[in-house]
Amino acid sequence: MADKILILTGDAAETLEVFYPYHRLQEAGFEVHIGAPEKRKLQFVVHDFVDGFDTYTEKPGHTWDADIAFADVDPGDYVAIVVPGGRAPEYIRNNVDAQRIVQHFFAADAPVAATCHGPLLLAAAGVLNGRTTSAYPELAVDVTTAGGVFENGGGVVDGNLVSARAWPDNGTWMKAFLALLAERGVTA
Repeated sequence: MADKILILTGDAAETLEVFYPYHRLQEAGFEVHIGAPEKRKLQFVVHDFVDGFDTYTEKPGHTWDADIAFADVDPGDYVAIVVPGGRAPEYIRNNVDAQRIVQHFFAADAPVAATCHGPLLLAAAGVLNGRTTSAYPELAVDVTTAGGVFENGGGVVDGNLVSARAWPDNGTWMKAFLALLAERGVTA
């Protein structure tokens, strides 16, 4: 049986930041599960950048079924976690079980990938103090408020954490994450 990786997400997650790691990690041979506040169909969104806008735009994206509710997750069943962005992290960061899962992986020094708004969950879980992470650049203040160091880049590695700014970094983000998994001996 393949090692399992859990993606922590919910409604309004950025489609590309869920699907790219989901399929890339499957391609590498891992069994990938989607965890969410509830086991049900999730509605993802598409964020895009438009000339003249100060921020991104949002449109409905794909739907996808969650495999497991956060409350039912035994973190010991998984070798790594992925925290995509979009708006989902704004509300899943308040979920005590999502925080519990993140805290387990940082306490175990196990691989974690986060992108875009994903570090909001890491901040709420209290694991960014003294850590360097990337995130959507407008979240730099959230990272530093949580005691972290913001780095504006894709594929930023700090120990067990691999982070990126947003979906344009998907390639460098997952390349660095797969390299970390291999370095740690985590193979499918």
